Order: sequence, then structure tokens, then C-alpha cells
Amino acid sequence: MNAVSQKPKFVVSRAEGVWLWDEHGDRYLDGTASLWYCHVGHGRSEIADAVHQQLTTLDAYAVYGDFANTPALRLSERLASHAPMDNPRTILTCGGGEAIETAAKLARKYWSVSGKPEKTHVISRAGGYHGLHGFGTSIIGMERFRSGYGEIVADTSVVPYDSVRALEDEILRVGPERTAAFFAEPVIGSGGVYAPPEGYFAAVAELCRRYGVLFVVDSVICGFGRLGDWFGIERFGVRPDMIVFAKGVSSGYLPLGGVITSGEVAEPFWERSGNPFIHGTTYAGHPSCSAAALANLDILEREDLFGAAEEVESQLDAAVRMLAEHPLVREVRSGTGAMAAVELTGEALYERGVTTADVFAEARSRGVIVRAIPRSLLVSPPLTVTWEHIDHLVSTLRAALDAVEERHPR
Repeated sequence: MNAVSQKPKFVVSRAEGVWLWDEHGDRYLDGTASLWYCHVGHGRSEIADAVHQQLTTLDAYAVYGDFANTPALRLSERLASHAPMDNPRTILTCGGGEAIETAAKLARKYWSVSGKPEKTHVISRAGGYHGLHGFGTSIIGMERFRSGYGEIVADTSVVPYDSVRALEDEILRVGPERTAAFFAEPVIGSGGVYAPPEGYFAAVAELCRRYGVLFVVDSVICGFGRLGDWFGIERFGVRPDMIVFAKGVSSGYLPLGGVITSGEVAEPFWERSGNPFIHGTTYAGHPSCSAAALANLDILEREDLFGAAEEVESQLDAAVRMLAEHPLVREVRSGTGAMAAVELTGEALYERGVTTADVFAEARSRGVIVRAIPRSLLVSPPLTVTWEHIDHLVSTLRAALDAVEERHPR
């Protein structure tokens, strides 16, 4: 807050396709799809028209109890039909952080109504990002998001992102009889774009089955084409117990998220009396948000942006890897989805005083938006980008790195 209060605000006033304009009329390439979510690009009139039509028909109404609305029902059924699990059920929320809360509470409640109330512990991965609500902050895999709040939710722990053995050791340390769920992103996104090792998720799924731990996939960033599939986890050939989604489901046009559960997780609540899941929020199942999501999914399918994502992945990988030879760059991570990270060297960060914010600012001054985290620059463009856009993005990022290097000589 203090840092941004000392300088003028960057006011975005307009957007179309992969481009943004600030209040002064200057144009920028949106290299992050805003915050990982604008998959179909900005300014799609089909989504605006769908929302307008819904607002003039039924603007909003709560979905508690037996209340429902047609867009929410259609969306829930459509999402469930693509979920890689048996007899799936959908719970809609207002976004990813809220969906994480829902999934974590549901995991604990599932074990409670199954006669194992002691199964409350939740394990997550280093670098994993799961939103900043209560459960999300407690299971997030980055200390900077947890520091200073004390213990919000008890019975949580974090393991290395790439070690099945470490996960098993932690389950055994906590005790399988106390471990409720394991949360993981298909590819770690905001934590730095880390793909799983070969065979990791197959081994994790088997491990969770063996020890009776619910496997919860956080597809908030990776879903709806970012990895080329509906939820991203399909790429690794496993069937989780729950999937958390948001962002690309509506391309951010209106806030929406949710949880898809397997029929097995839903069974105690749907098929048995006396087990209510007393949980919900005012705007969950919002008909106008659901209408936006349905129109967005229509675009994803009609324009085959799932297939286009594979091409974007290949083109982005080829282009961004050329930055690996830059003197300020330690590593480039790409090639698993339409996303990439460019990590700076320790020498640049800790000896020469370079920051990723420096590179971010130089790129923005040249008309390209990327995202800066402490050691890396992240890229996750809309799935509608072309090779020319990608080339422009990477060449601008190279120019930004050159400018920063010149200001911070050895």
C-alpha cells in the first residue's frame, strides 16, 4: 500500500482482444490475461449480450435450499459432464478463494459424516497458491502470504511440490487416520510455473487412495484451456475426488467459481438424510454470472480454444526459451500449458540489486504487461494470442531485461 501510494496509479480504461489501453490512450499487450483468467480475450460482445439478456429476465436470486435458476443448472450440468470423475456434482461459488473454502470444509465434513471426525488435517504443496481466504491462506505454499496473521486454520502442513515420498512421509507423520485431504494445482501457477515431474500425479492419486485421503485438484489457474483441457488435470491421466475451478470458466467477465465433487464424496449428503452441508454464500449460483460463463464456454468450444492452447503453448515455449541465455536469467520454465516463468539469477537479485519489479516496469513502459513475483516474471496470455503477439511480448521482455542490466552493471 505504501509503495503504490507514492506514485501515480496505472488506470486501465479500455480493453479489446489481447490489448489494454490506459487513461492516456497508450496501448499495452495483456501478457497475463489479467490475473490468469481472460482466456477468450477482452471485449467479447457475445458474453455482454448474454449477461444483458439475463439481467433483463432474472437479474439475481439466491439458490439456498431447493431454490435454483436455469443458467446455474445448465452451467452445473455442463461442467459436470466434462469432469474426470464418476457421477460428478457441482457446487457454484463466487470465485476461486471461496471455492477452496468450500472444498476444504466439505473434505472435513465428508469424513465427519462418514464416522471419522478426527480426519481434519489438510496437506498442500510448496509454491502452491490457493487464494487468500481463511483455508486458502492456511494451506498456501508461500510464506509471504501467511506471515503476520497467526494460525488461522489449524491442522495444515506443506510438503515439497515435486516429491511423492515427502507427501507419504507427511501422511504417515500426521497419521492417515487424521489426514483429510491433499490439495494440489496441476501446474503451480502464481508460485512460479512449476510443472510436476513425470508420473507425479499418478503416484499421488494412488497414494491418496491407499491411505484414504481425498485428492483435491485446484484448477483455478489451469482450467478451461490453460493446459489444453477442461480442468488441466486430464493431461496427467488421473481422477481426483474434487476439482476447484474459477477464472477461465467465465474469462473473468463476471465473478464465478465452484467445486466439482465425485459421486462418492457427494453420496453422504445427497443420498442419506440427516447430513446437511450447511454452507453457502449470497451470490453463489448467480444467474447473470452463470450466463456469462455459459457464453464464455460457448466461445471456448466454438473457436476450439482448447486446441489453440496447444499451439500457444508450443509457440510461447519456443519464444520464451530464447531468454534463457540472457545474463540476468537463471531459468525459463515453460512447455506445460500456455504459461511461462522467467526466473532471474541470484547474482542479479542479491548482489546487483535487480528486482523483478524493475523488469516489470521496463516492460510496461514499452507496452507489455507481465507479472512480477519475487524471483520471476510470469506470462499467461489470453488463448487468442497469435505468434506475432508472442514475438512482440518476448522481444519486449528482452528489451526490458537489457535496460535493467544496463542500469545494474556488475
